[in-house]
Amino acid sequence: MNLSSASLDDLSARITAVRDEHRERLPGGADGRTPVHTVHVPADRFAASTPADFGAEALRLLNTHTPGDGSFGAAFGLDPEVAGRVRERVAAKLAAEPLEDVRIDFGDGYGTRPDAEEDAHVARVVEAVAAAYEVKGLPHYWGLRVKSFADGGHERAMRTIDGFLTALRDRLGRLPGGFTITFPKVIAAEHVALFTEYLERLETSLGLPAGILRFDVQLETPESFFDGEGRVAAPAIVRAAAGRLTGAHFEVAGHTAAIGLPPDEQRLDHPACDFARHVMQVGFAGSGVRLSDGATGAVPRDDGPDEVNAAWAVHAADVRHSLRHGFHQGWDLHPAHLPSRYAVVYGYHLTGLDDVIAQVRAWRERSGGRDEPAAIRPLTDRLRRAVDCGAIDESAVPPLG
Repeated sequence: MNLSSASLDDLSARITAVRDEHRERLPGGADGRTPVHTVHVPADRFAASTPADFGAEALRLLNTHTPGDGSFGAAFGLDPEVAGRVRERVAAKLAAEPLEDVRIDFGDGYGTRPDAEEDAHVARVVEAVAAAYEVKGLPHYWGLRVKSFADGGHERAMRTIDGFLTALRDRLGRLPGGFTITFPKVIAAEHVALFTEYLERLETSLGLPAGILRFDVQLETPESFFDGEGRVAAPAIVRAAAGRLTGAHFEVAGHTAAIGLPPDEQRLDHPACDFARHVMQVGFAGSGVRLSDGATGAVPRDDGPDEVNAAWAVHAADVRHSLRHGFHQGWDLHPAHLPSRYAVVYGYHLTGLDDVIAQVRAWRERSGGRDEPAAIRPLTDRLRRAVDCGAIDESAVPPLG
């Protein structure tokens, strides 16, 4: 060597510093459970029984329109070899845990109302949440969607969050776990930073632990994908959230309208939506932020077989499209979306399951469980998601750490 090790010490130190900064900025995958969906319920329609009611209605539709394994597999495009197992699992899921994440919507799904009316609905929602919590009826994740800072709704949004959390503290004496706020229609990282500052002040005022108030951003405006300088916006959004950001949700209808697609092309599987999702994947990669796809607009107008099966076909195709693009979470708006969501997700996890388990088990036996290489990590992540959502039992897979 022409250069001694000592002469390279300064370069080595700087290389290490870059590596450490990268690891701090991009810690890796998201912590905790990834829900398969987020269900939005307008605030004036939310009750303590809403999660169970969604499940009961979804199970009724399932049993009415797909009473057997054959009709079930045909409705959701499943391989006959897994249709029976999937149907059994879906029925159990709808009975035990129909919703994995619910957002009580004071945003677009609720609309603009007089302050007195929204305040009254905040008070009713507090009582509904408290009642659900007391009987262990809240989903694993739950929270509020509030009005956008972009539309001049910032004062109402902050009033709703403050009123809700203050009344819930007084009612329960604590904030139940899994609480997450949806911050919609991002137009600038500066708004995310201001929302973060608001949450910090509110925590202090309420005596809550620092950092307990977490939120997801909803991406639909062009500016939430590329900022005013043409840069991918995601890294600045993550920085502005100062460790509070848990998820980024793609909003299909708002984005397709914002970029000028005609109404009949405003659909989840449009190539423009694929592009937006891929920008999200690259921009948020390694940040620990979970990604969620948007909603399918197709819902049955009645519970007749033609309407229900048509809605199922569209929704199942959209869920499958999301999974192919690496989005394991999406929005659901109607009880009819639950059978198709779980049928496609469970079918995805059960198809080829034995091969996935064999590959993970063989790697663990060879490596002794050391750090997972890039080829194995997606497989272990898939098994974790399958266990979390109820597609398979934990006892069926190797230890996942």
